[in-house]
Amino acid sequence: MATRVVVVGSGIAGLTTALDLAARPGVEVTLVAKARLDQSNTAMAQGGVAVVTAPTDTVASHVADTVAAGAGLCDVDAAEVLCASGPIAVGALIRRGVRFDRAGEGLALGLEAAHSRERIVHAGGDATGSAIASALIDRLDDSGVVVRENTTVLDVVVERGRAVGVRLLGDEVLVADVVVLATGGAGQLFPFTTNPAVATADGVAIALRAGAVLADLEFHQFHPTSLATPGNHLVSEAVRGEGAVLVDADGRRFMTDVHPDAELAPRDVVARGIAEQMARQGGVPVRLDATGLGARFLASRFPTIDAVVRSQGLDWAREPIQVAPAAHYVMGGVRTDLWGRTSVPGLFAVGEVACTGLHGANRLASNSLLEGAVFGYRVAEAILGGAPAGSFGEAWAPRLVVAVGGGDEAFGRSDLQHLMWSAAGLSRDHAGLREAARVFARWAAPAPTDAKSAEDANLLVVARAVVASALARTESRGGHFRRDFPQSDPGSAVHSTLVGAPHA
Repeated sequence: MATRVVVVGSGIAGLTTALDLAARPGVEVTLVAKARLDQSNTAMAQGGVAVVTAPTDTVASHVADTVAAGAGLCDVDAAEVLCASGPIAVGALIRRGVRFDRAGEGLALGLEAAHSRERIVHAGGDATGSAIASALIDRLDDSGVVVRENTTVLDVVVERGRAVGVRLLGDEVLVADVVVLATGGAGQLFPFTTNPAVATADGVAIALRAGAVLADLEFHQFHPTSLATPGNHLVSEAVRGEGAVLVDADGRRFMTDVHPDAELAPRDVVARGIAEQMARQGGVPVRLDATGLGARFLASRFPTIDAVVRSQGLDWAREPIQVAPAAHYVMGGVRTDLWGRTSVPGLFAVGEVACTGLHGANRLASNSLLEGAVFGYRVAEAILGGAPAGSFGEAWAPRLVVAVGGGDEAFGRSDLQHLMWSAAGLSRDHAGLREAARVFARWAAPAPTDAKSAEDANLLVVARAVVASALARTESRGGHFRRDFPQSDPGSAVHSTLVGAPHA
């Protein structure tokens, strides 16, 4: 009898999982995408894939950089799995048609913040994610994977404690032996984000309602440099890696006063440094000065960014461009083991929606695409019986309970986003978080009558969980900064965990 698998999400994690499963006999795979297949965080990713390929680099160095960026909360075993498996995963991407940029006989390598070596492979200059997504989507044609685009998953169907399928908008049920959540991020919790419109925290909310354990939702990474224009288009960290610097309204380079690594400090440090400088200059965005790199280099190395910048009437080869932080990546998510298994039998999670502990409190740049490729393969292996038995252990037992229902007031998405930005954005405190929690408790999740109402319901559930997690962590660490607890507490270097309840 065939194993029926439903994979929800069409980024690198979902596509890798689906393709690897479909290549095995006796597996029937259905891939469900909320919008078009190419609408994902993966397709928008610019910088590249962090992987050890140079003879001067080592897996141990990549692990050390990952752990250091994670601010004391990385799962070292997860980091070792990621970094050691990286070259194999990138090789698989190349075999599936991804054409990474080359330098001579080898792959071209870039440098990004908090990396001790040049190890970022890229494609199309700054179009790495698009190149990966296109290549993997092309592979679906002859794979046998059944594709359902423009299809909204409302919930996982759980019977006798096990996931047995998914319920779609319109009440259709896709029956499955295994469900894989690969739904990506949660940037739409905030009004300013580099994420696409589809990044509405769906998988986290779906898992919460299914009874799965979540972890580390207070750790949200805000990318330091998005264009300070509508749309918050990402300006890749690789631009700073190539030598661009951040300057204030007077043209003074200010990050040298914030951290020894200046513009290449960990992302949370740079983002807060920019926010603090913006506050000092009345909210005016800071500027990214790439003029020293030259027009020809900018156009060839960063063609996507160059086109966007110039489409807005700016010439970044001649004058600095205004940038500001924007929500980018959530380190937490559905708690999984190193094979993607959640606390609900039959339910797996992979990619940004999952939390293995790999990223700790602050993801190392360009580890996200690699995570999708590495752990997508591992999820497929686990589903096929190729993974050892595992256990979550006491360290991951749920400590918080958050309401997935309750409230009777209608709300607008913009209201939720702006409240999240002010109360749970780059910096937080008890008063702001407590007030946000009170407001969210009053609001009622809309009935899912269409895709947008389903998304709004998911955003509310996850907003409650983020605020609860942020309130419980009375310290500052990585992407979580408390104005009222500005220092890290060594005794608090533990993962936050929570589950849902109808009324908490």
